[in-house]
Amino acid sequence: MKTGKSTAGDTKARILDATEKLFIEVGYEATSLRQVTSRAIVNLAAVNYHFRSKDIMMHAVLSRRLDPLNARRLALLDACEARWPGSSIRCEHVMGALFVPALQMAREPAVSGPSFLRLLGRVYSDTSPFIQQYLLEHYAPVYDRFFHAFARAIPALPRRELGWRLQFALKALAGVLAGDELTNLLPAFTQGKPMSDAHVLAQLTAMVEAAMTVARPGADELSALQAVFDLVEQQQARAQAEHEHDAALEATVQEQASHTAAVTAATIGKTRVSARTVRNEGTSRAAVTSVTVRAREHTVSFPSNPLDDWMRMRTRT
Repeated sequence: MKTGKSTAGDTKARILDATEKLFIEVGYEATSLRQVTSRAIVNLAAVNYHFRSKDIMMHAVLSRRLDPLNARRLALLDACEARWPGSSIRCEHVMGALFVPALQMAREPAVSGPSFLRLLGRVYSDTSPFIQQYLLEHYAPVYDRFFHAFARAIPALPRRELGWRLQFALKALAGVLAGDELTNLLPAFTQGKPMSDAHVLAQLTAMVEAAMTVARPGADELSALQAVFDLVEQQQARAQAEHEHDAALEATVQEQASHTAAVTAATIGKTRVSARTVRNEGTSRAAVTSVTVRAREHTVSFPSNPLDDWMRMRTRT
């Protein structure tokens, strides 16, 4: 299916580009080799030659984008920690080290292009075991570095609490990034006004920081939510009672219908037996009558003919 004089490098790049676009659109599980070959305009032999499997191909897609990104992130985080050592570093500084390189790469077509943020969003929101294992194996050290930086920036928050809050906030942000191109995403934050990348990132940082630093729920919040759960349980209990009542009523109706059907069947059976008996009795009577009539036909004697009698008497004399 090759056209022209494309080199092996061109073919490999087309395969990676097609795989990346499909991964952004439908995720890892729904991306198939058949779709990749159709999108890249190559045959399956070319895919097998360059990558041998879907997993190896996806590794190459992620590595060519995420490796340079994480290298930039760590370099910028090093610079931030050198500039604001210890507890003087702020949450905004850490968020900047995490997202400024991503915004920069999204504006560099030669590096990745405007779909780069959607790729990041898909990577961090895709629930397939392959993607989750890949992130765990390849980017755990990067996450660990940023986790400790956030812990210094928000020292009042226990680390266990910080862990799940950070995961929640970043995955929520990744879901937003996965939904649209950068050119369509920014107007949602700027509301049509000219706004710098720093301003946009400040808004994103404010939302993430709020999720990580919000106070733990108090008694009033817990009581309000518990009341909602209690209301749901009441609704479910009422629905269950109605269901059981309807089921019992349906069972009674079916039982009555079965009884009526049995009585009707028995009545019809008796009627058929009676009709058969009547037919049999009628047949028997008809048979007896016919036999009697035939017997009588053999015993009947008719009066003699006077002429015959006269002739017999004359012969004798």
